[in-house]
Amino acid sequence: MALVTSGSGAGPVINEVEMNGGADPSATTVRATVVQASTVFYDTPATLDKAERLIEEAAGYGSQLVVFPEAFIGGYPRGSTFGFGISVSIANPKDKGKEAFRRYHAAAIDVPGPEVTRLAAMAGKYKVFLVMGVIEREGYTLYCSVLFFDPLGRYLGKHRKLMPTALERIIWGFGDGSTIPVYDTPLGKIGALICWENKMPLLRTALYGRGIEIYCAPTADSRPVWQASMTHIALEGGCFVLSANQFCRRKDYPPPPEYEFAGFGEEPSADTVVCPGGSVIISPSGEVLAGPNYEGEALITADLDLGEIVRAKFDFDVVGHYARPEVLSLVVNDKPQLPVSFTSAAEKITPTAKSDGIVKSYRITD
Repeated sequence: MALVTSGSGAGPVINEVEMNGGADPSATTVRATVVQASTVFYDTPATLDKAERLIEEAAGYGSQLVVFPEAFIGGYPRGSTFGFGISVSIANPKDKGKEAFRRYHAAAIDVPGPEVTRLAAMAGKYKVFLVMGVIEREGYTLYCSVLFFDPLGRYLGKHRKLMPTALERIIWGFGDGSTIPVYDTPLGKIGALICWENKMPLLRTALYGRGIEIYCAPTADSRPVWQASMTHIALEGGCFVLSANQFCRRKDYPPPPEYEFAGFGEEPSADTVVCPGGSVIISPSGEVLAGPNYEGEALITADLDLGEIVRAKFDFDVVGHYARPEVLSLVVNDKPQLPVSFTSAAEKITPTAKSDGIVKSYRITD
């Protein structure tokens, strides 16, 4: 485990590189990095600057794929209740929770939009596939999303979190089946589910059905039990699992009273760790290749021997020789669920189609 100077200006970054010594030298190998770092909360331009420094550093280690945590752009509102569970008045437009939401909404990004254009340029500049967790703004509704970019500097598309967890449902909208892509890229078939979506067996099965090989799991869950879920998914899907979480302290968020933490008993001190990370990379055989890291901001890197996928599927292919479709099957509704639709010829382009802007450079597996 080598200690290197942080490209983020936030102290040391631990770079863990595990070379798979038993790999077949003829097999394709992909070097992948999961980023464990904190958002600059309420400051999206500064967060984008930090993202670029981290991407540059990962590319410097030869990484071909870089995965960021859930809600890295826009921020995960850890510790915030937006007034619910404390006091909220739906009649008062100046309610404290509503003002917090206004600021959070302002830090989110439009897709497409200038921030997406900049992220695409970063992927092209450093020649990496980029998987980025964002808070997406569509009108006045926010979505927790993952954006995908290729090394040619193109935005490929997105996944919107299908089911927000607990209080997340107050501030984020629900995704639908139209944004569950798996991209067939030169590195392998890449897709993502976000945080506790990964606990939904049928949603995982939808990705398995599209042949996912590099399964990205941006998260906000740093509990040790999360590692068990990631190992299970790697074994179940016969795929590499790359889970990225933020490492952040109280001081990474605005100070009180601008931003107040709930659920800690009392306001935590500036140096209190409010999310310890736990980012990890796991092979299809269940072997931990790198991580989990709970020490600080880190670039956690491993070489993925894609031959491991075939070796794992020999024993268990969940949607292949181990399936029993005459007994158990899954139907996925992958059509956009629109609250308003228009039948006139002038409105043939739906809001979802206009907002997604998917570049069809890589095949989305069916």
